Amino acid sequence: MRLGVLDVGSNTVHLLVVDAHPGARPLPAHSHKAELRLAELLDRDGAIGPLGVDRLVGTIAGALDAAEDKGCEDVLAFATSAVREASNADQVLARVRDETGVDLAVLSGTEEARLTFLAARRWYGWSAGKLLVLDIGGGSLEIAYGMDEEPAAAVSLPLGAGRLTAGRLRGDPPDPAEVKALRRHVRARIARSVGDFTRIGRPDHVVATSKTFKQLARIAGATRSGDGQDAQRTLSRKALEEWVPKLAAMTVEDRTHLPGVSEGRSAQLLAGALVAEGAMDLLDVDELEICPWALREGVILRRLDHLPSEKDAALA
Repeated sequence: MRLGVLDVGSNTVHLLVVDAHPGARPLPAHSHKAELRLAELLDRDGAIGPLGVDRLVGTIAGALDAAEDKGCEDVLAFATSAVREASNADQVLARVRDETGVDLAVLSGTEEARLTFLAARRWYGWSAGKLLVLDIGGGSLEIAYGMDEEPAAAVSLPLGAGRLTAGRLRGDPPDPAEVKALRRHVRARIARSVGDFTRIGRPDHVVATSKTFKQLARIAGATRSGDGQDAQRTLSRKALEEWVPKLAAMTVEDRTHLPGVSEGRSAQLLAGALVAEGAMDLLDVDELEICPWALREGVILRRLDHLPSEKDAALA
């Protein structure tokens, strides 16, 4: 069957169309995305303003048209931290439902972490052993760890690259004092949760998902995404520590000239690097691998798990 997954994230609204069947690897067929950066559109009261809601409704309507054009039998639509934490979330969800017919499921931070972990576990399999998964979004950082398909520990922290950039890095390039203060804030927040993971013991394999980690790996020398999902890409803490001061000294425009860094994400790259560096340091991770699958694939896999297989249907 052909499924669409509509991810209303803090940075982008992304429709992923896949051909999927129970027991089979979902195959991507089409991708449709728009950068809204909702995490940066919150007003002083934490609400998504009228312009942001208008853009959100229009973007979702466009994504639904794309899903119909590509022959999707169903669209799984969900929203993450920007909508979840907006003070007017109920009104935003009601307007989206009234004007597009889409009933957005709002995932909790823990659900994000668990579904991302599921995707990584399925990608690497049981041979990966104890798996530690990191994901930096626009609004939050998710960390999950465990031996099974359900993580033994999972947290979501308000340390998204977009959120931190908008709230704490105002200069271009930012003032060194701002960078130092943000580094201190990030590490203090992560440190509160470190014990939830270190008590389980050292992981056998550490992986990261999200555009932020992919871009950091790319500037540190990893191969391009265009080289295919199966190409191994890694990021070392040493390389990241070398890049953080370089990124801090660059303007937003300077960062757009780095390999793999898009114009829309360049402003957030420093904050994302500080979060990645802090997480790797405090969790004692020397190197991690970039996982091609993340939250959207986790949503698809969970849906497929609840569908009967062709063999089950034949036996019914």
